[in-house]
Amino acid sequence: MVRALRLILASSSPRRRRLLAEAGFDFEVRPPPVEEPSDLAAELPPARRAEALAYFKARRVADQCPQAYVLGADTIVAAGGRVLGKPGDRQEAGAMLRCLSGTRHEVITGVALLAPGGRKRIASESTFVTMRPMSDEEIDEYLASGEWIGKAGAYAIQETADRFVDRIEGSWSNVVGLPIERVGRMIAEAKGPPGREKA
Repeated sequence: MVRALRLILASSSPRRRRLLAEAGFDFEVRPPPVEEPSDLAAELPPARRAEALAYFKARRVADQCPQAYVLGADTIVAAGGRVLGKPGDRQEAGAMLRCLSGTRHEVITGVALLAPGGRKRIASESTFVTMRPMSDEEIDEYLASGEWIGKAGAYAIQETADRFVDRIEGSWSNVVGLPIERVGRMIAEAKGPPGREKA
């Protein structure tokens, strides 16, 4: 286990919790006390928007735990000029899946690591996913499974939606919700001497 610092995951996502645990990190879980506004950073490009959302989550927890290292993350999907977050209901989830069917789209996870003393590291990772065309019957069947709930772009590649995916270019864990390789580097950097940090 990696135990050199007190690490808090500012997320209620079981997928992020599992990825971080499988990577060997010892950490606490503290979901942000408030949900981010739906229009937060909506005017920014997709990668910057994901970073802003991740920072919002981490900041809310770091304010309560100033002596800890707080990790926040947010995943969005960009396709055809649209940014897709988590669907609010089944109808919206169906619309998202129809938008993604037969496309090569981008899955972006923003990550923010806030350290004691006000230090911070903010980054994002992009993975391109090529999804085969889906029939209306396949979409309806997937919606009935409920796997879309709480998932950016309305699908979970780590569950049964992998059958719709033809190709992944980049980090698989990023599509799940946390680019664990990048997070590992950020945490290693945070444990070392102060270096260049991103505002």
